[in-house]
Amino acid sequence: MDEVGKILIDIKNGNTKPVYFLCGEETFYVDEITRHIEKEVLTEEERGFNQVVLYGKDVTIDDIIGNAKRYPMMSEKQVVIVKEAQHLSRTIENLTSYCENPQPSTVLVICYKYKKLDKRKKLHKVINKIGVVFEGKKLYDNQVADWIRKNLKSKGFTISHKATVLLVEFLGTDLSKIDNELKKLQLVLPKESEITPEDIEQHIGISKDYNNFELKKAIGEKDILKATKIINYFSQNPKDNPFVLTVTLLHSFFSQLLQYHGLNDHSPKNVASALRINPYFVDEFHTAARNYPMKKVSNVVASLREMDLKGKGVGANGISQADLLKELLVKII
Repeated sequence: MDEVGKILIDIKNGNTKPVYFLCGEETFYVDEITRHIEKEVLTEEERGFNQVVLYGKDVTIDDIIGNAKRYPMMSEKQVVIVKEAQHLSRTIENLTSYCENPQPSTVLVICYKYKKLDKRKKLHKVINKIGVVFEGKKLYDNQVADWIRKNLKSKGFTISHKATVLLVEFLGTDLSKIDNELKKLQLVLPKESEITPEDIEQHIGISKDYNNFELKKAIGEKDILKATKIINYFSQNPKDNPFVLTVTLLHSFFSQLLQYHGLNDHSPKNVASALRINPYFVDEFHTAARNYPMKKVSNVVASLREMDLKGKGVGANGISQADLLKELLVKII
């Protein structure tokens, strides 16, 4: 994100603000900005006396203000970081008086995860004038692949498309989880190498051949043999391949396929835009649409809803995951 990059460059260059209010559903950037402030603003020697970490569930707004108003010891600045500040949501507006006249020698960081600051309230307006209000927004599924590629490029690595798909399918849109796994790969692989599905399988433990991505593709192509092999693998490794996750992904795929059938323009660009998918996947929808007419897709979506309930124990009567997977495949193909 350009906004994050600018904030980090300013911090590195010593151009800090008196207040950073870091909020939003995507917590990766909240942690990233906080880490940079922890490392860049003070030297290692200065941190012992001038860097304080507080926790929202243990303090009040008055405690935060009291710490923020202190003067630094043998340093030009002090850093006060408030983690888990979302626990102070009922009283957070009481921080307004301090932000109207912040201590110039203090860098106050408020980590307000999973929530956002109300733009209509005075606190947001005041901090926006003198500091930084940053809201981390969750990425859409089709944006995460680009994020992975850019993240790795900045570290001197590239990644194949299939390897990217495996990561997104297995880890979802949680950037913190994805970043942790990418760091593991960067530790074991040589710089400037391309990360492959084989690397993902060896170092992260995601099978390159037996996963929900390959199952979805096999079902779309009506490749019964391949789909059967994959569900048999899932049956033998149920902890790594939860049934509910498989149903959720297939439901999403067939719901998008239903939307595809409703489009007048089936050009790759329009399909990718309308379905919010990476253009790489457009051919999969072209193929699946030939194999599954609209009426069949509607029936499949209804069956997947029923299977989702069974997977959660509703009307399943103790059916094993292996039998649920077989029933799932029969109902679809």
